[in-house]
Amino acid sequence: MKKFIALLAIVGASTAVHAQNQPAPTPQGPTAAAAAAGSGPAPAASPRAADKLVAMCIGCHNIPGYQSSFPEVHKVPMIAGQSAKYIVASLQQYKKGERKHPTMRGIAASLSDQEMNDIAAYYEQLGKAHAKEVPATAEKAADDVQQLLTRGNCIACHGANFNQPIDPSYPKIAGQHPDYLFVALKAYQQQNNLHVGRNNAIMAAQVKQFSPAELKKMASYIGNLPGQLSTPAQSRFR
Repeated sequence: MKKFIALLAIVGASTAVHAQNQPAPTPQGPTAAAAAAGSGPAPAASPRAADKLVAMCIGCHNIPGYQSSFPEVHKVPMIAGQSAKYIVASLQQYKKGERKHPTMRGIAASLSDQEMNDIAAYYEQLGKAHAKEVPATAEKAADDVQQLLTRGNCIACHGANFNQPIDPSYPKIAGQHPDYLFVALKAYQQQNNLHVGRNNAIMAAQVKQFSPAELKKMASYIGNLPGQLSTPAQSRFR
């Protein structure tokens, strides 16, 4: 697996010594100030702030056709065009170990919530610059595939065209690499594996009813639909 460029750290809030019987000084920085206020909003996500942070992302996610070898060879997923909320949710799952991928967990573990928000905003905005119009409903699948999709109730969460999930924390999957979709679906079938798998009660309940061959059929159909995801090529030397 390709080594990634180390993340740049964001300077934390400064500390101060408490004087006896005096209130503690307010920590520095917008995030700390908001916390001290108790109800102030968190800093807004900034795609520009992520410009340097994404240096470790573009080595895989901005190279068209780039492949991963874990847990098997497959194309790295397209993330430009996903909603920021889904990207943040995914990074948090990697950080907590709910998604078991050594490289992604290492990256996510080093990110603060604000950094995750900035990176997610960056890729959401990047996708909008390359977005294409897609049909409101997906092209009808072959009868055997349609039966599988109906049994899995896929459109209930991912939308009639698989580009409009009912919640932005769910992924767009139309046009995603079929081999990646297949690997992701199989990951939800993994149980009690320390190194491979994804913990998600909803997805686990859906995929357990399918064989690998059936999952591959669904992945192939969905991955070949018109989608809004893309892999805009970018140089790491910017």
